[in-house]
Amino acid sequence: MSFFKKIFSKEKKETLDQGLEKTKTSVFSKLSRAIAGKSKVDEEVLDNLEEVLITSDVGVETTLKIIGRIEERVAQDKYLGTEELNGILRDEIAKLLSEVDGGEAVDFKLPEGQRPHVIMVVGVNGVGKTTTIGKLASQFKKSGYQVVLGAADTFRAAAIEQLDVWGTRVGVPVIKQNMGSDPASVAFDALESARSRNADVVIIDTAGRLHNKVNLMNELTKIKRVMQKVVPDAPHEVLLVLDGSTGQNAVEQAKQFMHATEVSALALTKIDGTAKGGVVIGISDQLQIPVKYIGVGEGIDDLQVFNKHEFVDSLFKA
Repeated sequence: MSFFKKIFSKEKKETLDQGLEKTKTSVFSKLSRAIAGKSKVDEEVLDNLEEVLITSDVGVETTLKIIGRIEERVAQDKYLGTEELNGILRDEIAKLLSEVDGGEAVDFKLPEGQRPHVIMVVGVNGVGKTTTIGKLASQFKKSGYQVVLGAADTFRAAAIEQLDVWGTRVGVPVIKQNMGSDPASVAFDALESARSRNADVVIIDTAGRLHNKVNLMNELTKIKRVMQKVVPDAPHEVLLVLDGSTGQNAVEQAKQFMHATEVSALALTKIDGTAKGGVVIGISDQLQIPVKYIGVGEGIDDLQVFNKHEFVDSLFKA
């Protein structure tokens, strides 16, 4: 089936398979119980399947959408066997993910056009935001790009220090100021530095204080406005980092950030440590924002470009 063409390297695919192992085991065990003793997909099987998807953190709205599509197929083929259910489920999830257009990202490649390409990264503390930035910088550097990091989360000294450690580890410059400095000023300096170095990409870390959405909105708006004095159409991407292990709570968190700023892509971290990998399906569908990166391990290379074909293949791999 061409939809599931293999485009990952063997090593990356194995890492993805391992990262989704807990989710896959959980889904398959629940699915087996849902169809136990049944030979035909009937109303009871569909009810059980609905429970499987919801408890796998796919989300109620997305689950109902998937169940509705399977019901249509059952109506067309009234003798649909339970042995076919796995393939049908895989097919419908793949289609659903394809409806959120994030393009066909295969590797860490920047779009053609404006340089430096500016990525503003948002997310609350503890989701793996700074680690994601460090891993992203590493991958871009390996792809041959010149990278500059901006430590605009000046609310916490630890955030500045952590980004500095990543900059040293990866071998890329980190533009920073003291704790309590104006975040917009740091972002301005980072873009100026990137331009003077002829850098390809600037990644700006920001504070994520959701307890005061008005302040967050004002801060992010100011950072954008100041960056545009250096690069008129910055940022080119607003990447929201979410902790995949929190399941549907990540969806609610995303909605809060979407009220504060325009989010263009998602990065889901800590997928390997949870059985809640189904949130990748639900969050993309409910928010209609593409998942661009997923974290499937603690290693520096374990941040992967999200590929829906490979994700579904790994999730339903026997």
